[in-house]
Amino acid sequence: MTRVVLAPDSFKGTITAADAAAALAEGWASVEPDAEFVHRPMADGGEGTVAAFAAAVPGAQLVPVTVDGPAGAPIDTAWLLLPPDPAAPGGTAVVDLASTSGIELLDQLRPWDADTTGFGQGIAAALDHGVSRVILGIGSSASTDGGTGMLAALGARFLHAAGAEVARGARGLRDLATVDLDGLRAAPEVRVLTDVNNPLVGPRGAAAVFGPQKGLTSADIEPVDAALARLAELLGLDPALPGSGAAGGTGAALVAWGAVLAPGAGEVATLIGLESAIRGADVVVTGEGSYDGQSGDGKVASFVAALAASAGASPALAAGRIADDADTTLFTACASLTALAGSSEAALADPARWLREAGAALARSR
Repeated sequence: MTRVVLAPDSFKGTITAADAAAALAEGWASVEPDAEFVHRPMADGGEGTVAAFAAAVPGAQLVPVTVDGPAGAPIDTAWLLLPPDPAAPGGTAVVDLASTSGIELLDQLRPWDADTTGFGQGIAAALDHGVSRVILGIGSSASTDGGTGMLAALGARFLHAAGAEVARGARGLRDLATVDLDGLRAAPEVRVLTDVNNPLVGPRGAAAVFGPQKGLTSADIEPVDAALARLAELLGLDPALPGSGAAGGTGAALVAWGAVLAPGAGEVATLIGLESAIRGADVVVTGEGSYDGQSGDGKVASFVAALAASAGASPALAAGRIADDADTTLFTACASLTALAGSSEAALADPARWLREAGAALARSR
């Protein structure tokens, strides 16, 4: 009997990691009905982080909350409460930026006005509940506000020269003169899951690298970069700190609050017990929406592949698309949904169907 561990990431905007794992298992079972499946849906701090913990941790509870979304309107979402343990007697909260201030929540980009207020409100709700520890996923950000919206929701004030509060989002950063942290809530133990190590400013910084994805034009990047540098100065932060540029500079704001930045995939894997699940497995199937040249730097697929190989299991990949520059040598077998479906449009239209096909294809490749 083949023991198969299913540890995909979500396929961004199309299917959750848990549903992807279920579809892969169904497809594999159509070829090998006697296979044993262990589901460990993964995340790296972006979309699906809360769902990954919810699927893997017994007793986890979703706690509903309404926050100010990145489009400027209220949204109903949830944070996750993990059961108490000796290190966190009040329980652990998992809050992700994707479901509170994420880019997938926008119908159209708002490069100057989207912000992280909702993320901060989600964190505040968890603190009001009395949790002892907070785990934050900060992928899939909609804004480049330097995390000011988040900190403002936790009690900080960001002021222009006349003493009034600046506007939300990157727009307000341009007018920032002083920062008042006197009312900022105290941080418990806070770990931040991120899949990037970019600094806050410069050619690899938040504005230059990620700003265009959120709608900033080439002419916008320099003033936003300068505003982020000013924010770092006011917060007393090193703008070259690796990871501080994550989520439009939210990484920097969280460091200012007292949080610790950590590689997302590794932290999630530890907290959901992935390594012990892989022990004794024959095959470990991972995946993501697009496996490309950037997927080898701390992303879920490459991380899981290395973990599988070190345990003596065969790593396999199912991806929405596999780019020409992708390093597939990490895997003993690969399946592209785009190739199976005949086009990216067909794959995106019914990802569960093509993940079932991918699972079957990977089983036949054994």
